[in-house]
Amino acid sequence: MGSTKLVVKPDMLFGQRGKNDLVGLNLDFSQAIDFATQRLNRTVTVNGCTGPITTFLIEPFVPHAEEFYLSITSSRNGWEVAFSEAGGIHIEENWDKLRTVTLDTLDAPCLDAGRVAPLIAGLPLEQRPALERFILAAFSVFHDLDCTLLEMNPWTLDAAGSPFPLDMRMELDDTAKYRSGAKWNVGLEQPGAELEFPLPFGRLLSPAESAISALDEATGASLKFTVLNPHGRVWLMVAGGGASVIYTDTIADLGYAAELGNYGEYSGAPNTNETYQYAKTVLDCATSHADGRGRALLIGGGIANFTDVAATFTGIIAALKEKAAALQAAKVRIFVRRGGPNYQKGLELMRALGSQLGVPVSVYGPESSMTGICAEAISYIKETDAMAA
Repeated sequence: MGSTKLVVKPDMLFGQRGKNDLVGLNLDFSQAIDFATQRLNRTVTVNGCTGPITTFLIEPFVPHAEEFYLSITSSRNGWEVAFSEAGGIHIEENWDKLRTVTLDTLDAPCLDAGRVAPLIAGLPLEQRPALERFILAAFSVFHDLDCTLLEMNPWTLDAAGSPFPLDMRMELDDTAKYRSGAKWNVGLEQPGAELEFPLPFGRLLSPAESAISALDEATGASLKFTVLNPHGRVWLMVAGGGASVIYTDTIADLGYAAELGNYGEYSGAPNTNETYQYAKTVLDCATSHADGRGRALLIGGGIANFTDVAATFTGIIAALKEKAAALQAAKVRIFVRRGGPNYQKGLELMRALGSQLGVPVSVYGPESSMTGICAEAISYIKETDAMAA
């Protein structure tokens, strides 16, 4: 690096770095270090997200005259491939020059020369063969690695006339880890290491989120928790990923998305201690910032296949008893709906809990709809608001 010109820029999950004076071009090594040092830990806001700059990338500078743009994205209905010869930091101002082709989900994910031709029709004839091969190869990599996004902005032609990406980002479908994980891990420094999915720019884990993330890593079960609004009045302790989406969407459909305190789920048969630790952390968040208005806690789920409902409820009940005073102070009302193995015993335990806690607890089994307790919870929130008015 001491003998070549360099580029230095943040290696983080956000764009518009050039527009924010975060890209140094054609620098020697000492200049590159100075450039990064002056900007390290600077707080910036990009597209509404604010965070510190903590990581820089230094790489060789490639002299170039042209800057192209290429993106490949997956959507519900297929794939979109977009190209522009007006790439670089002003791509947003040149969206009218973007050419796009769409591949349907029902078709084989195949991009061929015929479909690439309209994308590069505005380029000189002598450039088209190299760009066609490059775009086809990029789509092949995109599909092979189970990407959801591949964006190169800009990319250029080097001195030999070969395509060369100057800046690129890629998003992977984490649900495809079972078949593509080994490919993602190629090139990692530590043998046996796995690719980590970083948090979005500006997103830092709260202490509660960090605690549950550590629990999740230490168990074969699934324990997920994201704080949406620390001051929210509707909190979820939901079993199952599908159920968590249904409960969250229902609260939003009822007009109370802004009051959702969290999104999360526990599944995969966590043991009693794991559910106790999980529940205690959720309850700490749900009872914080008490403001005298009523709050709702939904302990719900579908009909479990193999999770012992009584065992998981035992851990949750232990946490509820421990936090009884905080629940009372925060005016929390609890709504329970669950089915599955040993659910009768679990529901009996919950029904007996109300008088012990000094907190209202409404309990339902699989004969009631999953979303019914959502409507009840919102009705309670409205009632307490009306009483306070």
